[in-house]
Order: sequence, then C-alpha cells, then structure tokens
Amino acid sequence: MNGLPAIVSARIALMLAFFLVLTTCWFSTRAAGQDGRAGSEDVHITPHPQPARLAEAPALGASLNTHTAPIKKNVDLVLVPVTITDPMDRLVTGLEKDNFQVFDGKEKQDIQNFSNEDAPVSVGIIFDMSGSMRDKIDRAREAVIEFCKTANPQDEFFMISFSDEPHLAAGFTSNPDDIQNKLIYTIPKGRTALLDALYLGMHKMKEAKNQRKALLIISDGGDNHSRYTEDEIKSQIKEGDVIVYGIGVYDTYFSTIEERLGPQLLSEISQVTGGRTFTIDNPNDLPDVASKIGMELRNQYVLGYKPSKTSQDGKWHKIKVKLRIPRGLPPLQVYARTGYYAPSQ
Repeated sequence: MNGLPAIVSARIALMLAFFLVLTTCWFSTRAAGQDGRAGSEDVHITPHPQPARLAEAPALGASLNTHTAPIKKNVDLVLVPVTITDPMDRLVTGLEKDNFQVFDGKEKQDIQNFSNEDAPVSVGIIFDMSGSMRDKIDRAREAVIEFCKTANPQDEFFMISFSDEPHLAAGFTSNPDDIQNKLIYTIPKGRTALLDALYLGMHKMKEAKNQRKALLIISDGGDNHSRYTEDEIKSQIKEGDVIVYGIGVYDTYFSTIEERLGPQLLSEISQVTGGRTFTIDNPNDLPDVASKIGMELRNQYVLGYKPSKTSQDGKWHKIKVKLRIPRGLPPLQVYARTGYYAPSQ
C-alpha cells in the first residue's frame, strides 16, 4: 500500500508530460498557420501589375515631359510658312519677296528662299467622335469631304478619330476617298481625349513624305479625358514643324469648364505654328470653313533663312514676320510660325 502513491505520482507525471507535448505541438502548428496567413497578406498588398497601356505610359510620357530637355534638330534652314489676309479675311496672293521681313529674335535675317507655289502637303485630320458631336456629326463628315476636295494629287492624308481614346482610323493615303470611306463607320460616343489625339497625330506625322505638314482639328469642346497635359502637347507642337488648324464647333451654352476653355486651347495650339482656329456656332458652316482652310494651305508664302547668329543653346528662338504693304492696299494680317528650338551642344 505504501508504493501506491509513488505509482500514481509517476503516472500523473507521465500524463502531464504527454499533455505538455501535445500543447507544444498545437501551438507550433497554430503559429505556423498564422505565419502562412501573414505571407498571404504580403501578396495582397503587393501592387498589381499595370495594364499594358499604362505600363508603357512612362516611356511615352518621358518624351513629352516638360521638365526634360526638348528634342532638338540641327537648324540649317528655317522655313516659315506665312498666310496673309485682308480686313475681310480674304487671302492675299501675289506678294513678292521684297514685301517680307523676317527677324530671328531682334536680328533681321536675309531671306534666302522664297516660294508661293502650291507645294504638296501631308495632312493629318484629327476628328472628334465624342458623344457631344452626335448632333453635328453629319456636317463634320461633310467638312472633311470639302477639305479633301482642295487636295492635289501629290498630297497625302491620314485620319485620327478620338473620343475616350484616339485611334488611327486611316493611315497615310493619297486617295481622299480612303478617308471619306472611314467616316461612314464613325459613331459619336464617350468623352474627349483631344490632347492624346494630338500626340498621336504628331507621332504619325514623322512618317510624312512631304516637307510641308499640317494638322486639321475638328472638335466641339475642350479636353476632358487625356493622359497628356496641355503643357506637354504645346511643347511637342512647338518642337514639330507642323502647321495646326482648328475648327471649333461650340454651343452657345458651355455646360462644362472644359468646353469653356476649348476655344482658347485650340487657338493657342494653332497660333504658335502659324495656323489659326475658326470658331463657329452653326454646324452648317463647317464645310465652308474646312474648304477655306484647304485653300489657305495651298496659297501660303514660304520664307527660308539661315540664322545669321548660329546658336546651339537649345533655347526657343522667336520669329517675327513683318510686311511691307504695297501702296494702295489696306492693313493686312500676317499669320506665321512664331519660333523654333535651336540645337543643343
């Protein structure tokens, strides 16, 4: 009887030891399970891969970043397209080289090349297909057709349509029918990514075969859905050797701030290139205005000069064209390119 407590104590000790082992294993297993869940949470907070379009954006945007040095080209001969109109906004032709003066900064330049011939043009049509164009689309299509009627056989065209995003509707072609056929399938919808469409247009224009290049924008409002900023596109426009014309079709009442700023946006973009923007409030005027722009493109003077002071400072150099008005003519309006970027060392 005296050995019984010892046996019981031993059994109790064994049971306690066994319970301790089970408890240790249970806590170890639970701890391992919590570590596994922590690992899963790390996966969830890892940023998801960006879609292909957004993943490419930094590379594309870098070329337009206004905080980096703009792209420059060696400047041997600066070409300045010039349009002259009278007080009734009619084209003035027949002027001579001696009627023009060109200033690079404050320095008067020697005009070495002068032409008023109808040289071939490469044209990109930037066509607004956003939802707000629904009531104007028929006249806008007709405007493109009228513009193409002014073409010469050596001209070439491409068309970019845009709403939420820009799309290359038609690549370079010398047959205006190719552009007109694409217009049949345009259905207005979505928002207005005008600046993105201009970026795509400037990029496509690098493939142009003609020395003279122009973009024609047909839109009814300001931008409200672009990835690129206004400053980025303006910088690219200034670097390019492309004339920009705009036709703004605006309602009397602007429902958004983008629409209110639309006329100013188009005007600023076009003026720096020597082009201009026509603002209309009646869609029925679209075809006539488009035809007028086509005639302007083919009745420009082109002045060429080599800068008297060669500069490689990489800066923006202002151009000013002045006119010696022949006796008997009224005051005339001059539309010309306003500057160029000099090459950098």
